[in-house]
Amino acid sequence: MSPLYGAVEAGGTKFNCAVGTGPADLRAQIRIDTDNPESTLEKTCTFFRAAIAQHGPLAAVGVGCFGPIDLDRTSPTYGSITSTPKPGWANTDIVGFLSQSLDLPVAFDTDVNTAALGEARWGAGVGLHSLLYLTIGTGIGGGAVADRGVVHGLMHPEMGHIPVPHDRDRDPYEGCCPYHGDCLEGLASGTALRDRWGTAAHSLPADHDAWSLEATYLGGALATFILTLSPQRILLGGGVMEQHHLFPRVRNETARVLQDYLKLPELHEGLDAFIAPPGLGSRAGICGALALAENAGT
Repeated sequence: MSPLYGAVEAGGTKFNCAVGTGPADLRAQIRIDTDNPESTLEKTCTFFRAAIAQHGPLAAVGVGCFGPIDLDRTSPTYGSITSTPKPGWANTDIVGFLSQSLDLPVAFDTDVNTAALGEARWGAGVGLHSLLYLTIGTGIGGGAVADRGVVHGLMHPEMGHIPVPHDRDRDPYEGCCPYHGDCLEGLASGTALRDRWGTAAHSLPADHDAWSLEATYLGGALATFILTLSPQRILLGGGVMEQHHLFPRVRNETARVLQDYLKLPELHEGLDAFIAPPGLGSRAGICGALALAENAGT
């Protein structure tokens, strides 16, 4: 019998928790509103204790968390959220709280790295050794898988904060990022769309000028990621990308920026499969947390 794992998709507005072995075997799930840290984490532990009582012991728990977070295992603050605009959550020791309360190994990574891992394990990245996962929602974040493991280094990637070309004659908007102004997130996130156009992405018609600008920023960023990370596939998730008419625009803009420099079939006739939606859809994060836990339990 396969061991059971716990999964937490820890977001700034909600914690999604589950117990299972994979996307086809989720035996218990709950959504917990993100309140103060102690209350939210205690509710998370209460869910897992009840699930253990009903379904049996867990081998480990995986947590994909909003950030920035500390992933340096030699650091005294490993497993913690470091700085965040979410009130009360800065310096919260996620791993310490869960591991002590549940007496289980806890694997920890960013929400987007975790989603990338889920797609590599069970989704649109199956059979590939590298992929890039970007979520374009309230903010923009990215996770990368290389040699079937998530990319870490000095810290975790912060792909939403790369600079992108900004033609201020075409787009005088200053950007919404409190740190960088007009970085990728500052110009192309759901927050930027709402701030610039006065309404949410899903309310903008498909022929609105917003989408041409959005494709310009996203396509330019994807070209940069292709040239630096060389992923075998790029997956675009998040609320903004639920406007599926945006995918052809982004593909076309990516190809335009690359200027036929890379003569690879994936970037020409295979572009629809190369830049694609996540195979697991909205379950990428929770399934990725199961994959994290699976790695921790082996």
